[in-house]
Amino acid sequence: MAGQTYGYIRVSSKDQNEDRQRVALAEKEIPPKNLYVDKQSGKDFKRPQYQKLLRRLRAGDLLYVLSIDRLGRNYEEIQQQWRVLTKDIGIDICVLDMPLLDTRQGKDLMGTFIADLVLQILSFVAQSERENIRKRQAEGIAAAKARGVVFGRPAKAAPDDFAEIVGAWESGRQTFQDALERCGMSESTFYRRLREYRLTKGTKK
Repeated sequence: MAGQTYGYIRVSSKDQNEDRQRVALAEKEIPPKNLYVDKQSGKDFKRPQYQKLLRRLRAGDLLYVLSIDRLGRNYEEIQQQWRVLTKDIGIDICVLDMPLLDTRQGKDLMGTFIADLVLQILSFVAQSERENIRKRQAEGIAAAKARGVVFGRPAKAAPDDFAEIVGAWESGRQTFQDALERCGMSESTFYRRLREYRLTKGTKK
């Protein structure tokens, strides 16, 4: 009895479009119930739809993915999952944009060797690109900070009547919580502004 055909689609976030992958997989006439879609990072395989797919797969089934980075982006985990799928479960995998990664072809020793070699190279490239993206982001943030760009929410300035609020709090005429509410600040921000205020006025707590 022939196995079932499945498809797996992954995009990195909920606002990304998976249409390109759907179009590519549609040509393989995969039953809608056998198509699994995750909308989250490929850093690991703890994805709900992938885990559901994993539980359904049986020996002799065929799994299509558009490209190896849709399966995942972690070099070691991609290879581990590939072994789980092809060796432990016993399915075939076809990576559409890389014909050499089709386990239905070349099941002899040479074919297996070539597929394993290509998988290692592509997995390494996928993880390297992910690490390069992180590096470029970090370098961009560092360069922006060097130019004086401030990240995060703007600092909350002290209100015009800050001195009056501080005086009322210190004299016991209002509670600390009332002082925070009048300033519209968190506790940490209040204390930062208080330190600045005292430095400016040259007073001590």
